[in-house]
Amino acid sequence: MPTVLYKGKYRFFFYSYDRVEPYHIHIESDDNYAKFWLNPVRLAKSVGYSVKELKNIQGIVVSNEKMFKEKWNEYFKKQDNLTFSKKNII
Repeated sequence: MPTVLYKGKYRFFFYSYDRVEPYHIHIESDDNYAKFWLNPVRLAKSVGYSVKELKNIQGIVVSNEKMFKEKWNEYFKKQDNLTFSKKNII
């Protein structure tokens, strides 16, 4: 699960199997969790965060939306290349 940003107490990441869904980012801190869609930026789900924290997180997501999408594309392009390479070896 690639982590793409640490900001304060928040960790922003996605899962390697996330490619089946549209662009999004997961956020964790302590026992709290949120998921934001990136196109457009909107909350998908949240557990444990207050409304104030979610607004703060959303601001971070908006500020880093382009970078999150770039990291997503870089990661999944590498995965495509690895999958292709493995298929060619077998």
